[in-house]
Amino acid sequence: MATPDPKSTHDVVQLTHSSQPTRDTPQSAHDSQSAAPHLKHLKHLKQPKQTQTPTPQPRHETDDVPVPTTLRKSLKNRHIQLIALGGAIGTGLFYGSSESISLAGPSILLAYLVGGLAIFMIVRALSEMSVEDPKAGAFSYYASRYWSKRAGFVSGWNYWFNYILVSMVELSVVGHFVNYWFPTVPRWVSAAVFLVVIAAANLLGVSKFGEFEFWFAIIKIVAVIAMIVGGLAVLIAGLPTASSIRASFANWFTVDGGFLPHGLMTRTDDGAWTGLLMALCVVMFSFGGTELIGITAGETQSPRTTIPRATNGIIWRILVFYIGALGVIMAVVPWNTIDGESSPFVQIFDSVGVHAAADILNFVCLTAVMSVYNSGLYANSRMLYSLAKQGNAPAYLGRLNSRGVPVAGVITSAIITALAVVVVFLWPEFAFNYLMSIATIAGVINWSMIMVTQMHFRRVVADGAGPGELAGLYGVEALQRIQFKLPFARVMPYIVLGFLALVVVLMCFSPSYRVAVIAGILWLAILLGMYQLTQVKQ
Repeated sequence: MATPDPKSTHDVVQLTHSSQPTRDTPQSAHDSQSAAPHLKHLKHLKQPKQTQTPTPQPRHETDDVPVPTTLRKSLKNRHIQLIALGGAIGTGLFYGSSESISLAGPSILLAYLVGGLAIFMIVRALSEMSVEDPKAGAFSYYASRYWSKRAGFVSGWNYWFNYILVSMVELSVVGHFVNYWFPTVPRWVSAAVFLVVIAAANLLGVSKFGEFEFWFAIIKIVAVIAMIVGGLAVLIAGLPTASSIRASFANWFTVDGGFLPHGLMTRTDDGAWTGLLMALCVVMFSFGGTELIGITAGETQSPRTTIPRATNGIIWRILVFYIGALGVIMAVVPWNTIDGESSPFVQIFDSVGVHAAADILNFVCLTAVMSVYNSGLYANSRMLYSLAKQGNAPAYLGRLNSRGVPVAGVITSAIITALAVVVVFLWPEFAFNYLMSIATIAGVINWSMIMVTQMHFRRVVADGAGPGELAGLYGVEALQRIQFKLPFARVMPYIVLGFLALVVVLMCFSPSYRVAVIAGILWLAILLGMYQLTQVKQ
């Protein structure tokens, strides 16, 4: 899934959570009336000998966070692998890559590599917690359990609202792809039909969700691989292209300014900023959705094996599906002719006379849109379920049907998404200028909270209050027993947070993204204010 840029998405429309097991019941009145304070962690002392009286475990108020345990663990290894594989492939790659290429030229490959490494570390941090404590709601549960109830509230509702807005965009543009073949079908009809179908599929059970995502991912993966193979065939056979420029990887360095045509940052004559660093803003949001791996952990049959395998595969997915695909495209189609009028994936086949590519890509994008909404509805229903169990959402959202599906969460999220889609059709400028700005910055908020939560998680583990097999272990011994460790865990969270801060600063140089930064500050203030109101009411 890619969180669309407000400007580029508007153009498309115009064109067309275990600690030691605890009870699975709502929190007591006392627990729900107080937010867990910041933990006061013990110094890592040397372990007492076993012959001595065991040192009592330090008790944290977050130990009282209810643990969801009744969801069905029905997602198989193949589901998780394909969900992870398809999560980073969406319309942002098929269409949004045009914008990033125009900003940085061939050096966009470096931007995807750097941004991909940052995303990989974020998912590794999340997976470190997911493997030890696989729970529904993932980072919201972890933030509440290991950081504070306030952090769980902000993390969960931020992510939920983010996916509501992303789903809103996907459903509002689905009519564009349907109209490609059936121009007389009203776009609101297309949106309504897909909303009902996907919602119904989510009510059937998590295994059905897994099957839908499995096949959606297969379609996207096959499309990208076919493009790469086709492009390589053009390069190897030396076929003529429409640009009259011979297809070659040398085009990265010889066409219109070479590999780094706009430098790191360059101001154009009209006052806009361009260059490699500015492309990072677009690139980062194309990776949105990779954190879905953590959401699925609570319903995975073997999280201790499947989650690490899926997470470690992120690097080669980025290398193949982003760097590999765009590298081949810019070798066949000169980067300065990729103008956003059509997808680069269509241009590469059009350039050698294969004009059916537009029909094929339209179908692929239609399935990609369905995939994003399917994933969004799944993630949102589990997030509401987890928030309800934490006491951070109404209790009715924590109810499950006989299939282990949080029905109220599915239906509530679908209804709110439908209302958001209506807003798009009635007030498109408001929706894309302001609502999508929140969705754009919400990704940075979410990723930042994952890294901070991971640091809190390690402190709790070192204090002897870790989940499962880590409980009762202290200090270095406890940290070494973590099965799937974040690389360079002492410094990596700070490096990633610094990188995300750089992305926010760069966003301030772009008019469309600048609105998102301002909206993000206001959005955080609203979330914190809402949390305080819930505490007053209790």
